[in-house]
Amino acid sequence: MDNLTGMKRTAYCAEFSLTDAGREVTVFGWVQRRRNLGSLIFIDLRDRSGILQLAFDDSTEPAVFEKANSVRSEYVLAAKGTIRERSSKNPDIPTGDIEVFVTELRVLGVSETTPFEILDDCSTAEQARLKHRYLDLRRPVLQNNILFRNKVTHIIRDFFYNEGFVDIDTPILMKSTPEGARDFLVPSRLHKGTFYALPQSPQLYKQLSMVAGFDKYIQIARCFRDEDSRADRQPEFTQIDMEMSFVDVPDIIDVGERMIKTVFKGALGVDLPEHFPTLTYARAMDEYGTDKPDTRYEMKLFDLSPVVADCGFAVFEDTVKNGGTVRAFTAKDAYNVLTRKEIDKLTDMAKGSGAKGLAWARLAADGTVASSFGKFLSDDKMNELIAASDAVPGDVILIVADRKKALALSVLGQLRGEVANKLGIIKEGYNVLWITEFPFFDYDEEAGQYVAMHHPFTAPLDECIDYLETDKANVRAKCYDLVLNGIELASGSIRITDPELQKRIFALLNMTDEEADEKFGFLLNAFRYGPPPHGGIGIGLDRLVMQMLGASSLRDVIPYPKLKDATEAMSECPSEVDPSQLEELGIAVVEAK
Repeated sequence: MDNLTGMKRTAYCAEFSLTDAGREVTVFGWVQRRRNLGSLIFIDLRDRSGILQLAFDDSTEPAVFEKANSVRSEYVLAAKGTIRERSSKNPDIPTGDIEVFVTELRVLGVSETTPFEILDDCSTAEQARLKHRYLDLRRPVLQNNILFRNKVTHIIRDFFYNEGFVDIDTPILMKSTPEGARDFLVPSRLHKGTFYALPQSPQLYKQLSMVAGFDKYIQIARCFRDEDSRADRQPEFTQIDMEMSFVDVPDIIDVGERMIKTVFKGALGVDLPEHFPTLTYARAMDEYGTDKPDTRYEMKLFDLSPVVADCGFAVFEDTVKNGGTVRAFTAKDAYNVLTRKEIDKLTDMAKGSGAKGLAWARLAADGTVASSFGKFLSDDKMNELIAASDAVPGDVILIVADRKKALALSVLGQLRGEVANKLGIIKEGYNVLWITEFPFFDYDEEAGQYVAMHHPFTAPLDECIDYLETDKANVRAKCYDLVLNGIELASGSIRITDPELQKRIFALLNMTDEEADEKFGFLLNAFRYGPPPHGGIGIGLDRLVMQMLGASSLRDVIPYPKLKDATEAMSECPSEVDPSQLEELGIAVVEAK
């Protein structure tokens, strides 16, 4: 192999154009393809910017020509030569008008035959590509995703610096504190039997930074949660973490909106609305069946309970009589798509989500109605139900009845998304909205008690404080989520800084003073020394980039992702360690039974 001595890159491959004709340049990269036409050799050289053709002909020095003939795919080359106009142009690439006539060629690295071709439309299974992630990342589509992510983070940092925020690093090794998911624990060698935790978020430290007087905190932070992976979740992820002092909900929303708008404009050239729509949690659940609604299509939910309370169908009547609810949505022009077979699939989906079943009515073009409950209803009552559903011939009405309002809404929310996909009615674009006024408490049926829906430092709405003890179900929080196309991008809240209010909240969560001190003592102690009113938000960078690019998985926008089982195919972690390491830590591994 050759060395690099005396060679210096002029620019990246795709940065040249026809205006550079006659210019002597030096380029580096990998061989995408070599074509030998006898007296002509062409090499497509690839770097992170794109492809540039290298040309060799009968006027090329024999040694250089022979070296060009010896290279293979994925060899690493340095080439010096003169840019000239191509005789046969390629309109499919930015540099398709030019080539480099090479006068000096060096082979800087050789490659064995790769396990798969370095192509965007590679058909190799993802598991195999993740095993060789360093090769997978050479594919232009993934390289462009990572470069786009870099562009987004650059815009974000510039935005916050211009807004006067201070970038503060918080610890990776910290105390284990409950935040809703399992902690990743790290054993201490110096203090055997004790453990650090990897942060689920920098929550407590960013609040301490407010007590410290920094007033505007920002960090692009690595966070860790020991939970199952899925398409939009990884055990380790990156969060845009923000906290501000002397603010209330509108101030956080204002900064969050302006940051997101700046990112979309700078990275995609997309103008988002001047102000994002806002829905309360209660309204989002009533209209969409979810606290992260996709508003790119209509098909809102509605309440049929008043109509069916005395309809003659026992399932509906009994549900309403026992304090339950009958909810529905109408799929417009869905008659030919939502066949009986498709409705059976939706029924299975509803049952799998906890519903007892799915009622339906299909309205044919000729005005006839086929229904799972029609024989129990008079014609007048069926017409009343259809009118209340805003349904016309060609539509399909889907109905869930349940004594638990939350379950009925949640099931219909899932079905709404499934039906929208089947009908192909989801519009292109970016629909961003805020969800506010979340419930403060969430009832845990297994534990038989109320728990905090968010972390216990979330402030309740001022008007709810007086009935914290008497009406927990109706206490709302100073919480806000940012939702993009049905995906939760961010979550935040205004924090409690009043010690007496904090004690009340801990008591309502069945946490003793001793437990609170054990878990959060260092934060509570800090609040004895003049905490400013403050609040913040955490925005998922991985999810943001995934949504902006329209990627189907977080693995497409994270350089080195984990699989669904939280393993990494490339390095094969997690792995066993040497017994001597465990001995140093005072740890013994017990075989699972």
